[in-house]
Amino acid sequence: MIRLSIPLRQALAKLTLPVLIALAFGLMLLGKADVLLAERMRVALADALAPIWGVLAEPLGKVRVVVDEVRHAVTLYEDNARLRAENDTLRRWQSVALALDAENAVLKANLRWVPDPTPSYVTARVVADAGGVYARAVLLSLGPNHHTTKGQIALDERGLVGRVTEIGSRSARVLLITDLNSRVPVTLERSRGRAMLAGTNGARPRLMYWPEGVMPVEGERVVTSAEANAFPAGLPVGVVRYSASHVPEVEPDARLDRLEVVRLFEYGLHDLAPPELSVPRQVERRR
Repeated sequence: MIRLSIPLRQALAKLTLPVLIALAFGLMLLGKADVLLAERMRVALADALAPIWGVLAEPLGKVRVVVDEVRHAVTLYEDNARLRAENDTLRRWQSVALALDAENAVLKANLRWVPDPTPSYVTARVVADAGGVYARAVLLSLGPNHHTTKGQIALDERGLVGRVTEIGSRSARVLLITDLNSRVPVTLERSRGRAMLAGTNGARPRLMYWPEGVMPVEGERVVTSAEANAFPAGLPVGVVRYSASHVPEVEPDARLDRLEVVRLFEYGLHDLAPPELSVPRQVERRR
C-alpha cells in the first residue's frame, strides 16, 4: 500500500475541485462540439444504469404498494367509523320518521284527506345552454311525439330548475330560476312566510316581498308556494344565503351550472303564459 505524505495529500485535495470543474467544462464543450458523441455517451450511460435502476425499482415498488395499502387501510378505518356514526344517526331519524308517518296517516284519515294526484313526467337531455331571448335558459332534446306543453315544471334530481317557455317539434326551452325574468312564489320553510324569488342573471336569485316581521334566516330552506297557482307547493328550491351587501339570496338546490338531464312534470299549470321580458333584460341585449 502506497503511503502518501501529508503535504502531497493536501495538494491532491486542493486539486480535486479544480480538476472536477475542468472535467465538467470539458464534457460541456465536448457535448457542444460533438452532439452525436454526447448523445451516444448518454445512451451508453443509461444502458449501463438501466439494470441497476430496474433492480432498485422492484423493492421500491413493493414499498410503495405497502405504503398505499397501509394508507388505504387507515382510510377504510376512518370511513367505517364515519359510516357507523351516520348509520346510528339515520336509525334515530328513521324512528322519528316512522312515528311521524304513522301520526300523519291517522290525521289524514280523521280529516278525510284527499291526496294530490301524482304528476306525470318525461325525462329530457340538455343539449345546449343558449339562452335565446333569455339570459339563463337551456334547450332540451325531445322525441318527435312528445306531449310537453308550456308551463311544465322542470326539476333535476335535487330541486327546481325552472319552467318550459318554448316548445318545438323536437325540442323545448326551459327558463331557469336564475334568469332576470324569472319570478317564483316561495315559502320560507321555518317561518312559513311567503316571498317572491326573483332571478338576477347571476348564480343566486334574490328574495323579495317577504311579510313584515318575518326575516329570512341564513341557511333556512326555501320551497315553492302555490300562490297564484303558478307552481305546486313544496318543491325544493334552495337555502337562504346573505350576500356581502346583506341581501337575502337563495342558493339553488339544483345544479344549474351542470345540468345534463331534467324531468318535466305536468301539474296542470301549462295554461299560464310565459314571463314577459323585463326592461333591464332588453337593455342588456341591445348592448
